Amino acid sequence: MSVSVRPGMDLLLDSPAELRNARVGLVCHPASATSRGVHSSVALRKTIGGRLTCLLGPEHGVAGRGGAGEKLDHARHEKWGIPVYSLYGDTRRPTAAMLRRLDVIVFDLQDLGARPYTYVSTLRYVLEAAAEHGKRVIVADRPVPLAHAVDGPVLDPRFESFVGGIPSPVVYGMTPGETALWLQRTLKLDVDLKIARAAGYRRQGRPRYRWIPSSPAIVSWDSGLCFPLTVFFEALPAVDHARGTRAPFQAVGAPWLDTKAVCSKLRRGPETGVSFTPCRYRAAIGAYRGQLVQGIRLHVKDPRCFLPVQTSVLLLDAIRRVHGMEQLWNAPGSRPAFFDKLMGADSARKGLLSGEQPERIFASWGPKTEAFLKSRDACLLYS
Repeated sequence: MSVSVRPGMDLLLDSPAELRNARVGLVCHPASATSRGVHSSVALRKTIGGRLTCLLGPEHGVAGRGGAGEKLDHARHEKWGIPVYSLYGDTRRPTAAMLRRLDVIVFDLQDLGARPYTYVSTLRYVLEAAAEHGKRVIVADRPVPLAHAVDGPVLDPRFESFVGGIPSPVVYGMTPGETALWLQRTLKLDVDLKIARAAGYRRQGRPRYRWIPSSPAIVSWDSGLCFPLTVFFEALPAVDHARGTRAPFQAVGAPWLDTKAVCSKLRRGPETGVSFTPCRYRAAIGAYRGQLVQGIRLHVKDPRCFLPVQTSVLLLDAIRRVHGMEQLWNAPGSRPAFFDKLMGADSARKGLLSGEQPERIFASWGPKTEAFLKSRDACLLYS
């Protein structure tokens, strides 16, 4: 049964005592909106007026117009004249100059619950900057598509990067508010942190919640679910992952892909909660741009048992068994080092290249995952 949810920004605006007499900076993007569809910056300015002193934008920017990985410059708000700072340009951390004219940072980003999605790295950097400069932080919480799952290897510090910015598994199963509490404890940050909870939210089940694209390619809740299943193909361009189509991250394809054989192997494997259906679609970007490719449509039919990173490893293993190693891993443009950054470890790549059984790869993640699960227990806000 779906549940109607009000985002944390609604509750913060209903009871804005935490903002009384405070100068506020808002970390936001196009998906930062109230349940009525009003952008959080507009709603916040209506409530506190000129005490909204700046906006800060993550990857893709406050307006959401930046491409993946595109650096953005600082700007000024066309109507209000306040600074619009980029946290995806020359710096990715709020600087002392950015924070000089504010007392409180309100963080309101729609996230997924997946480490390679860079907003969680921005959250970490905001918390660290606030701790360093004595600023308060309020996280306006929101549902995430992947709150039900914990999957993938815990980050190996050797592979820390902006797509691997927190010491968690690839999929860590927490909302932004829960993640902030966990980061505060795990990193021992001396920061005044409050969470404006999402009202009516339950961890299990799909909430009744208006999805606004959280980035240009995450156009739907389903794209968010599938992101950590197919994002690893960013490093393996021999296989397209439907970025730029109407269903980004929800399919993989290539002109050479024997989709029936690959799907057959996947269906004979362990239950993943995903249906694999042969299809054809026209690639929008990359090596096969404009070409009709043989594809596999991915549909999460049972989120309760869906483990996206394990499913990704099973998919990569099935492609290897049908087509061999060279076709996937040694194709022009392949970036094994970036694959490891996205995964946050090299165990999956090395296991796949050596022909190791996927189940053994998954088992190697277990001990650190158990420790992570214990560490987050006290930070979970929703049942």
